[in-house]
Amino acid sequence: MTPALDTGNTAWILTSTGLVLFMTLPGLALFYGGLVRTKNVLSVLMQCFSIASVVTVLWVAVGYSLAFTTGDTPTVNMVIGGLGKAFLANVPRSALTGSIPETVFCMFQLTFAIITPALIIGAFAERVRFGAMLLFMALWSLVVYVPVTHWMWGGGWLQRMGALDFAGGIVVHVTAGIAGLVACLYVGARKGYPSTPMPPHSLTLSVVGAGMLWVGWFGFNAGSALAANGAAGMTLTATQVSAATAASVWSLIEWQRQGRPSVLGIITGAVAGLATITPASGYVGVGGAMAIGAAAAVVCFFSATTLKRRFGYDDSLDAFGVHGVGGLLGSILTGVFASVTLGGTESISITRQVGVQLLACAAAGAWSAGMTWVLMKVADVALGVRADEDQETIGLDLTSHEERGYDLT
Repeated sequence: MTPALDTGNTAWILTSTGLVLFMTLPGLALFYGGLVRTKNVLSVLMQCFSIASVVTVLWVAVGYSLAFTTGDTPTVNMVIGGLGKAFLANVPRSALTGSIPETVFCMFQLTFAIITPALIIGAFAERVRFGAMLLFMALWSLVVYVPVTHWMWGGGWLQRMGALDFAGGIVVHVTAGIAGLVACLYVGARKGYPSTPMPPHSLTLSVVGAGMLWVGWFGFNAGSALAANGAAGMTLTATQVSAATAASVWSLIEWQRQGRPSVLGIITGAVAGLATITPASGYVGVGGAMAIGAAAAVVCFFSATTLKRRFGYDDSLDAFGVHGVGGLLGSILTGVFASVTLGGTESISITRQVGVQLLACAAAGAWSAGMTWVLMKVADVALGVRADEDQETIGLDLTSHEERGYDLT
């Protein structure tokens, strides 16, 4: 039967595309921008905006084709796609992916390709040169994001093995979170860390950004159903339940340990719940979503606090502690709560599926870690990654862009 265009599905994915782009611009930009010090707020906003621009060009040129087309041979296709749709050649207006225009599918997937490298900047914020950052992100999107996307969603080896990742727990959060950890280790800690206090300069901006992320995540997860149907509705429900549960549990943990809940804590908890439910969102029921949200709060809380303090690495905005750990946790728990015996949608052996999920996380994480180190070295040799001490002291807003985020004179 010839696929037919469904206008309802198309309208939903068009909307979801806008929602996911909204997550980066302005959502993530404001969330991260409020968490840095005043002298670096513009640099974070500029990084997010520039990544969105450069990744768009690369995605249309070669990224989409390599991620979602068939490779030259069956063996090659297990690892990477081909160039048959480079610059969207052979993608006419009439071409369909399922019941939606292929151009819409391409742009929806583009928004994932944009936010994934943008997440990484939270790990090394306030101390990396702009040019080196942009070179690294451009290379990383092609060398890490595109192949892992093909492995999981484009007919590659992880997809054929049966790994489950509904909306990007492995493709987005594991790859970005692991890359963030490696990158912050490579760059080193900020000047004065950890003895000098470096509190967020505007939690107000961060709350606004977190709210935008939460709203946009409905497109991120429910849009991944690629249809306006019951699956999308349940995915949206699971997303909301997990985020709300994680935010509540995170606040309760802080309340018990510190005597009061914090604004920073509740928004971090919400984002942790959103990141952790992402791979499972289309496969689980309400009970699974609640369990995953609660687990996200507990595990990400201690990874973002205890682990970082114990090992001394400067993950500035907890990119690894929230997205990396959340992505790993959610991807593994997908193998548990996706089972129909626990209210999920999949007829699976939990033991086997957890093993598959672990292998997929290990493969994507190892590839991201190794390539991130190599690409950071390339950017370092080419342009110098680390801002010098004077630049870091003055702030990247002035030294990289000769502009101020706030001019109150």
